[in-house]
Amino acid sequence: MIKKSYLFGCLFLLVQSAFAQVMIKRDTVLMGSSFDVSVVAENEALAENYIQQVFDEVIRIDLLISDWKPNSQISEINRNAGIKPVKVDKEVFELTKRALHFSKITNGAFDITVASMDKIWSFDGLMDELPTKEAIQKSIENVGYKNVILNEGDSTIFLSKKGMKIGFGATGKGYAADKGRELMLKLGIKGGIVNASGDLASWGRQVDRKSWLIGLRDPFKNGTILKTFPVRNAAMCTSGDYQKFALIDGVRYSHIINPKTGIPASGLTSVTVLGPEAETANGFSTSIMVLGAEAGLQLLESHLNYACLIITEEGDIITSKNYKKVLKQLNTDN
Repeated sequence: MIKKSYLFGCLFLLVQSAFAQVMIKRDTVLMGSSFDVSVVAENEALAENYIQQVFDEVIRIDLLISDWKPNSQISEINRNAGIKPVKVDKEVFELTKRALHFSKITNGAFDITVASMDKIWSFDGLMDELPTKEAIQKSIENVGYKNVILNEGDSTIFLSKKGMKIGFGATGKGYAADKGRELMLKLGIKGGIVNASGDLASWGRQVDRKSWLIGLRDPFKNGTILKTFPVRNAAMCTSGDYQKFALIDGVRYSHIINPKTGIPASGLTSVTVLGPEAETANGFSTSIMVLGAEAGLQLLESHLNYACLIITEEGDIITSKNYKKVLKQLNTDN
């Protein structure tokens, strides 16, 4: 999305250091998005192997949770909406459980059943008029996280209404970034970044022992870096309305839809959330785009390991109370 490490500007760069380590980066397309992985390792061959293991882990996750792949467990759940519960792996069950928790704490501003919406909005630049009120109302008839029934004992998920669907467009890539980092840490890799199209998880340090430097683009000045974040063990996710939107009668409509109204979120241009885990950070960034600045800041007050930087449609920058404290925590060795 809008976050890039300056390190990422040199694709396929190989750096040798006095510490007899190298850092290399590779990218590919996974989960329908760009994924790039950088690792610090003893030599290039090892680094290549580690990066491939991250890619393989992302492929494994996508086969479980994609709502586009017909053989995934999520697709099986969606096919059986209103028919029967579907038994799933514990990993899928827990991911769904965490998503529903987000729905509860945001009073539905975050909702994985938004995948049920009829596709009445288009963000490919071709939409030139607003949907009717009737079309909007009809589009959200099957949206509602309270109709997702979990049975922990049987490890089943049941969508109680026909036509319902769930999807992990808001947290799936963040989860994949977290799992890629987790795998690398288990293998003893000292430093790296897994960047899932802007949902980013880092750990350790660069070859020269410096922190990773992540840049946040200015949404109003194309190609300009607004802010930089030196981080070590961190996750960072940004949700925004300026790269994917519909422009109708001079008004920009975000691709992030309010699940309760069926209308694009408004008022904020971007929300960047920093914290220990990308899955959670992305859940917060999406939620705050819908909730707005005031309610979003209130939400984070009870989650002190996460901080946010909000940019309003007027260009004002707002940060959470714990912003500096969290940044400091994320730039330390854990």
